[in-house]
Amino acid sequence: MAQRGPNQLRIIGGTWRGRRLGFPEVAGLRPTTDRVRETLFNWLQPLIHGAHCLDLFAGSGALGLEALSRGAAAVSFVDSDRRAVHSIRENLALLQDERGSVVQGEAIAFLRNTPPPRPFDLVFLDPPFHQGLLQPCLQALCREGWLGDNARIYIEVEQELGTPALPAGWEMVRQKQAGQVLYGLVTRSI
Repeated sequence: MAQRGPNQLRIIGGTWRGRRLGFPEVAGLRPTTDRVRETLFNWLQPLIHGAHCLDLFAGSGALGLEALSRGAAAVSFVDSDRRAVHSIRENLALLQDERGSVVQGEAIAFLRNTPPPRPFDLVFLDPPFHQGLLQPCLQALCREGWLGDNARIYIEVEQELGTPALPAGWEMVRQKQAGQVLYGLVTRSI
């Protein structure tokens, strides 16, 4: 396997498999590793085609871009960093893909103050470590209209926190650890 260059990510499956894309140097930005993305998208394989996805704390855009490569109908990318947002827009233009929309803003404010454009089938929730952002995001996603009936939420947190507390009626259906990262797939019990 070829080494990934600095500030580059590699799409690991789908239409753009093997494609390398750049992203800016931003403090705290840590793209989900190839190994974790491969596991995640194996879990999501029966769900990804035609899915409407929300990539909160998008950063490099690795998760949303991977979803588009694998047949997602649309991805809404949200990030607060101007450089990250610009980079995601550039990568979508480079890939000549119009299924992605990019919003610059704080994820929690976006969830609390924006009317949901439509219910999402998949949400990628990978907040910066050590900032306590996971719980407020999960609570905000409970608002009516954000999640489809069979929605899945991917979460990625620092391993030392252990399995995160989930809102009532939600359950962790898959979970793994890779290095200092604990990641899993959450669904609501309907």
